[in-house]
This record gives sequence, structure tokens and C-alpha cells, in this order.
Amino acid sequence: MKKILLALSVPYLLSAHTMSELFEALKNHSQTKFDELVVQKAVVSSSQASSQLYPKVDLFATYDNYSSPTNMKPIAPNSIQPMLAPGSTIAQPYSNNIYKGGVKFTMPLFVKSIYTTIDKAKAMQKSAEARTKINLLKNEAIIVGSNANLIYLEALRRSLDLKEQSLLQTQNTLKIKVDNGRTPAAALYKIEDSLNQISITKNNLDLQKQKLISSIEALTGIKLASAVAMQELHNVTKGRLEALKPLQENLKASQLEVAAQKEKLYPTIVAHGSYVYSSAQAYNNGKDVHEEYGNIGVVLTIPLLAMNQYDALDKAKVEMFSDKVELDKLRDELSAKADMLHNSLPLLDNSIKLSQKSIQNKEKLLEIAKVNYNSGRLSTEEYLRYEDDIVNAKAKLYQTQAQKWQTLMELAVIYANNIEEMIK
Repeated sequence: MKKILLALSVPYLLSAHTMSELFEALKNHSQTKFDELVVQKAVVSSSQASSQLYPKVDLFATYDNYSSPTNMKPIAPNSIQPMLAPGSTIAQPYSNNIYKGGVKFTMPLFVKSIYTTIDKAKAMQKSAEARTKINLLKNEAIIVGSNANLIYLEALRRSLDLKEQSLLQTQNTLKIKVDNGRTPAAALYKIEDSLNQISITKNNLDLQKQKLISSIEALTGIKLASAVAMQELHNVTKGRLEALKPLQENLKASQLEVAAQKEKLYPTIVAHGSYVYSSAQAYNNGKDVHEEYGNIGVVLTIPLLAMNQYDALDKAKVEMFSDKVELDKLRDELSAKADMLHNSLPLLDNSIKLSQKSIQNKEKLLEIAKVNYNSGRLSTEEYLRYEDDIVNAKAKLYQTQAQKWQTLMELAVIYANNIEEMIK
């Protein structure tokens, strides 16, 4: 009994029974984690750009061996005079082996390109965040679209099951007639061939189903046993083409890069300073000598000729124009696509209503056809045509319903609607 219960529970465990479970699994899957890491990299890059405004402080220690005595620090003329006096025993700050230690710093006071680079890094961060959001919506749309097609395939398979049951009933009745010699055996072969075609179609549906299940598993890590029930909570909210935002922010970053490269040709002002403590044995009397030496200052740099910087500026301009063309191209494509999808929604709704009405009529016609076929007033080919018609009508209905789901999802991505709030 336990084995039976376990066997029955396996499909239940493998299947996610709500769209929320699939969406939550997507957020924790490697596909989404990868996009989140891209955002984290952009955050670090932004922090790196801002860090250029802070002082750079280094501790250092050195040991130098010279071929001739060298001074430990610059000495003013008035200080060197007593050391050079005849008979002087003062240890002179010259030695062949000098040990030094200290600290030095640099700090930008005015480097215009740094501020522009910081703004560029922030724009790149926004672009990464927007791209992550759009990618998440695209993957959610793929899950919904794949699940809608699963629903379509499963519904189509059920309609084939009904057709198969109907043909099996007809086959049983026909066998009796063939055995009694009232109907030629060829009619039975036609029924059997139609049943065989149903089996082939079912097998093809199962192959398509496995592909859809695999696409959902690749995004969520969940292997569905069957389609998940879906319900539309509200329609798409039309607004700005939010799918353009990653490229819009990327264009801003490119424009700021052009400005930053141009500003590298501006004058810069940088503060610098150091403190050095030196230790050595004086060359003239071997006594230990300890000296301190420090400085602080400001450097003004004015670029006069920097051809490589002009080349960098030209390259940044080309990349900016390339990003602008890409944005304009995508804007035109999305605008046209959004209009097409909006216009197709009422047509799809109308097709669904017409298909439902057509199915009702074909079901009635099939009932009449069965009566006429059993009474011999209808050929086998004509009867099978009625069976095929109803399956084809249902297939169109289910396919149109799936197409509507896909249309809604495409619009949701274009306008960056919250898909989780649209569907449950």
C-alpha cells in the first residue's frame, strides 16, 4: 500500500501547482542569480569610480646600497658649512647604505573627469538593474508561454482521447456489421488507420510537451509532470516602453564617457606630500645618523599634446553613436510590435468566441453523422471527416488561447508590467 501511495505521489511532488511557485523558483535559480551578479559588479564599479576622490596613502620602507656616499636628504648650504669645517667631528648625513621608511599621499583637488566617470558608473549601474528586471520578466514570460502551450497540448490530447473513444465505439459496431457481411472490410481498415493516426499525433504531442517541460526546468529547476493552472487577474497596463530602459541608461553612460574623455584634456590639480625617516652610518666617522624629511605641495598639470587622448575621445564618440542607433532601432521595433500586439488582442478574443461556437456546432453535426453512418446513409470517409473537424476546431481554440497568453506576456515585458500580479 505504501508503494502505491509513493508512486501516486511522485508526479505530485515533481509538479509545481501554482505559478507563484514557478516564479519563486526562477528568482532563486542560476539564471536570475547570474543577472544579480552583473548588478553587483556594476555597484562595485560605481564604488571604484567614487574612490578616486579619496586620498591615496602609502607606507613604504626601502634599503639602498650606493657605490659612493650619497646624502640621506637635501641639505641647505648653511647647514653643510659646519660639517665641512676643518677638524669637525659632526657626522655628515652621507652613507653607502641608507634605510628609509615613511608615508606618502596624493589627492585630487580638481580632476573634472573623475566626477563625470562617477556619473557614468551610476548610469551603468542603473542599466544593469533595468536589464536584470527585464530579463526576469522575459524569463517569467517564457514560463507562462511554455505553460500555456502545455495547457494547449494537454487539452488537444484530451480531445484526441475523446475522438479515440468515439472511433473505438464505432469500430466495435462496425466489426459486427463486417462479420455479418453487411459492411465491407475496407471500412474497418479506414477506422483502424484513423486510430493509428491518433496514436502518431499523441506521440508527437508528447515530444512537444517534453520540450516545453525542459524549457521551464531550465529556468526554474522544476520538472513539471503536467501544466499548471493559470488565471489572468488583470490585463496589460499600457505605458512607456520600459523595455528600452537598459539601452537608455547605457546611452547616458556612453554620453558621459565622451564627456569624461574630453575632460581628460582639461588642467588638473593634485595635492601630494610625504614624510621620510632615514637611518644610516655616516661615511666620514661611522656614527649613526637619523634624519627626517617631509614635503607637501600642489601640482598643476596642463595637457598640451596628447594624441592618444584624442583617439580615445573619437572612439568614445563612435561607441556613443552606435548605442544611439541601437536604441532608436529597438524603439521603432518595440513601438511597431506593441501596436501589432494590442490590435491582435480583440481579434484573438473574437477568434476564441467563434471557435467555441464552431465546436458546439460541430459536436451536434458529429452526433447526427454517427446516426447517419450507423444507418448506412453516410460513407466512412464522410463520417471520419466529421470526427476530424471537431478535433481541428478544438485545436484552433486551444492554440488561440495559448497565443493570447503569449501576446499578453510580450506586452507585459515591453511595458515592464508585474507579471506576478497579472497571473496566479
